[in-house]
Amino acid sequence: MNQASAPAPRESYELTGKRTKELTKRQIRKARISGVVLLLLSGLVMLVFVPAVSGVSTFGLSTPDDAIQLDSLAVPSAGSLWVMSSVLAFLGATQFFRGFQGKTTIILGISFGVFAIALMVWAASGQEFSLISMLVATVSRSTPIALGALSGILCERSGVVNIGIEGMLLGGAFTGVVMGSLLGGWIGLLSATLTGGVLALLLAVLAVKFRVDQIIIGVVINILVLGLTSFLTAQVLVKKPELNDAPIFAAVKIPVLGDIPIIGPMFFDQTIIVYGMFILIGSVTYLLFRTRWGLRTRAVGENPKAADSLGVSVAKVRYLAVIYGGMVGGFAGAWFTLGSVGRFDENMTGGRGFIGLAAMIFGAWNPIGAFLAALIFGFSESLQQKFALLNIPIPSEFLAMAPYLVTIVVVAGVVGRVRPPAADGQPYEKQ
Repeated sequence: MNQASAPAPRESYELTGKRTKELTKRQIRKARISGVVLLLLSGLVMLVFVPAVSGVSTFGLSTPDDAIQLDSLAVPSAGSLWVMSSVLAFLGATQFFRGFQGKTTIILGISFGVFAIALMVWAASGQEFSLISMLVATVSRSTPIALGALSGILCERSGVVNIGIEGMLLGGAFTGVVMGSLLGGWIGLLSATLTGGVLALLLAVLAVKFRVDQIIIGVVINILVLGLTSFLTAQVLVKKPELNDAPIFAAVKIPVLGDIPIIGPMFFDQTIIVYGMFILIGSVTYLLFRTRWGLRTRAVGENPKAADSLGVSVAKVRYLAVIYGGMVGGFAGAWFTLGSVGRFDENMTGGRGFIGLAAMIFGAWNPIGAFLAALIFGFSESLQQKFALLNIPIPSEFLAMAPYLVTIVVVAGVVGRVRPPAADGQPYEKQ
């Protein structure tokens, strides 16, 4: 009998069956834990939120500048919360008893969306909640996270882990504000982008040429940029405040599209950096999955030896992908200064680079998926700020923790079976 057609040994069947059984048990246990969590959320809404509300919750659907004014949406607070508590209880029970059938991520996503709506109804009880302004802020605040995730995707699709996204964001923010103060916003934006590229070149040289541990390189870049920007802020920007006063890019309203109710202010009345995010997400998606360069990049990230045997330069592909990713990270850093406040403060990125990595994983290393994940984190940030303005009875420290708690929950509990590129983080030496 041909060796290739010979039956597999009995031991291999036993190992496969044992692994499948262990995987099933793990899925069931995870589903039941998440089901209990959803039932607890249902109890929280029923026992804490419902007794604390009265009257109606009003949501504003237009801003004063909108060409088409929509009437505010008023819903009965207690009745709405009862409905959402029932939905959470149903989804929690479904997850507990049947969640191991492969729909965990969908059920959890819907459940957290329902709970977020319950939070808003509770916060807006007896007052008006500007929903449209929060949605506009969601898109804006998701920008550096989505771009940080895009930076990581470009690097990791080629097989290089980029933990240094946080440093690239921070370096881009610093350079952007200094050059923007001296030469204007556009030069500042270009300088921020190039700064990210330079830091990425350092990562590429150490990772690709010298094959240094990529996690260590990323940590070193983060520490280096944090220390350097803190030093320069204290020694230069404090003494010369005119270097820390850059112009801010104003929102640019796209004619006709910007007048569409709700959608218009969210997507078509934003700054040039937000529009740049949309363009980059679309172009990187096309380049990665529809071009020869994208095919080579993904091949190098999956099997560099096979790509090398077909004449693809693994080192060149990785160099270019990492540098492109770094430039995207530097561009994202400009949002904190040129697209937001016009000045630089120490460690002002606040871990957005790491949240971008979480969005990258949640989006399964796909630009569009990462953008959708970034919207979740952006929503949590904007919700936290809105709650602070409404003076709801939650300590400010807990509100400030919200984006990071969402990151932990998403990565630890919501993300299902996602697979990174097979050669991600593995140095390659040409034979």
